[in-house]
Amino acid sequence: MGRNVTIQTSETFNFVFRTLSAFGNKWNGLRQAAAALAFTAAGLIPCAALAADNAGHAVPGEIGFQEAVTPIAHEMHFFHDWILLPVIILICLFVLALLGYVVVRFNENANPVPSRTTHHAGLEVAWTVLPVMILVIIAIPSFRLLTHQLVIPQSDITVKVTGKQWYWTYSYPPDQGGGFEFDSNIKQDSDLAPGDLRLLAVDNEAVVPAGKVVHVLVTAADVIHSFVIQSFGVRIDAVPGRMNETWFKAEKEGVYYGQCSKICGQDHAFMPIAFRVVSPEAYAAWIAGAKKKFASGSITPVELAGNDTTFKTLPGNAR
Repeated sequence: MGRNVTIQTSETFNFVFRTLSAFGNKWNGLRQAAAALAFTAAGLIPCAALAADNAGHAVPGEIGFQEAVTPIAHEMHFFHDWILLPVIILICLFVLALLGYVVVRFNENANPVPSRTTHHAGLEVAWTVLPVMILVIIAIPSFRLLTHQLVIPQSDITVKVTGKQWYWTYSYPPDQGGGFEFDSNIKQDSDLAPGDLRLLAVDNEAVVPAGKVVHVLVTAADVIHSFVIQSFGVRIDAVPGRMNETWFKAEKEGVYYGQCSKICGQDHAFMPIAFRVVSPEAYAAWIAGAKKKFASGSITPVELAGNDTTFKTLPGNAR
């Protein structure tokens, strides 16, 4: 009898010890997870500050959009942050609450005799009308944003962008002080200077003035590319044989990067876009120097089908 009591006591002690050990391991795991989460959050704060200091490109650890520097980009961020995101959060919370209510109210114990209702006019009207109302709430600012994107305001400068495998060609029309074009290729690792961003730095940056409306004509010479600059809120396809157009008005000087967003071949990842925004005075000085640097050949006009715009291009590629 005493031996049985001793065995049972020992087994009880072992069970309690194993339980406490398991709880301790779980507690340590939770504590480590909390510490890791706090460390990650602390790391994101300097990353966010770094992102604010490096407008125009993404930085490691950054979440969210790159800094907006054009009216269209500001409007995009507002549409996402204050319309789409709250609507999505409210829908998710509503569905979560509805699922919780169903689990509690209609489980087998709380509701042993289930209802045989197959139709309910009020519910059917509600789950049809409410989504329509949500879409209308989203559609109004969405159409407004699309209108602002697609209606090109009176421009101060026109730049033609041609996507090629695997680089970009920028053309500045002669009637605006230009009359030249040049290719923009990715910088090789051996050519990178201090401060250059690998896979984003280019040998020839496109230059535009701050505070001016830039009308961008976009096309391609071979396959479909996509011209994207996140900080400008610009994304438009470059299609061979078709001239698309967009615009931006940069509010802040700096260098703003983008990349082709269409899989256009083996070097798709190596055709970055770089626009340098400078003061109007610096832009005028750059135009004067670029006319000499990139000048080549005679200029022939090109008529754009279905458009009243005439754009003058050069016969060859100036490098």
